[in-house]
This record gives sequence, C-alpha cells and structure tokens, in this order.
Amino acid sequence: MFRGFATLNYYADDLAAAKEWYARLFEVEAYFAYPAAPAAPAYVEFRIGDDADEIGFIDRRYAPQAASDQPGGAIMHWHVDDLPGTLARLLELGATLHQPIVEHGDGSGFATASVVDPFGNLVGIMHNPHYLEVQAERQRVAVPA
Repeated sequence: MFRGFATLNYYADDLAAAKEWYARLFEVEAYFAYPAAPAAPAYVEFRIGDDADEIGFIDRRYAPQAASDQPGGAIMHWHVDDLPGTLARLLELGATLHQPIVEHGDGSGFATASVVDPFGNLVGIMHNPHYLEVQAERQRVAVPA
C-alpha cells in the first residue's frame, strides 16, 4: 500500500555548494549528513514544510547510471511497508527496473528501489523508519487522552 511521500532525492556534483544553496533557500540548515563531520558528506538531508517532508541531496557519484535514452533526474520515493513486495507488484504491472533494492546507511532499515513506469516516469519506493515514526506520533497526538 502506498502510504505517502517519503523522500525526494536530488543529485549534485558539488554537494557542499548544494547544501549551502538549499539552506539559504529553505532558511534552515540540513539536519542530517552522512557520513558525519568532519568527513565530507555523501548525503545531506533537510526536513521542510508542515509535514517535515524529507529532501535529500546525494553526491552525484552515487547516482544510478543511466544511458542517455533512459529517464533521469530527481526521484520522489513513496514510503511502502513491504519494499520487495511492492517492487514485485510494480514489475508485474509492467514497470521496468531502474534501480534494484539498495540498503542505505548503517542498516537501520532505510532501503530504496525505483522503476520506470510504462509511460517513462521514474517511480521511487522506500522503506523509511522515520515515516513510520511520524505517522505513529500523529496518531498519538490525534487521540485525546
């Protein structure tokens, strides 16, 4: 089941410059970088808007390699509870694999995959523990004590 927006990823050749530019644009500093300082980050992340939507910037060295006739650019990932099952269903419905399941970070449950839909659009899916934490907190707050 598609549960909502999980993260939007952009790629940058100069990640430090992208981090600074978006910090100015969003008027907030990135809240996460991996690896942590003093190492140069390969990934930085902002939380933006009422729902604290996740915007991630990745060093272009880690971008999926695509031929010139392939789709490219930003991939918006939908949070899904069953990443392998959702990927299988997308493929069964006629999507083609763009990037297989990739585990990210320290093994704490972040994983992504993407497909190209039959119309040439990139569709990202992700299992993201932060998404589940935000939803649990919303439910806790919404239920009167």
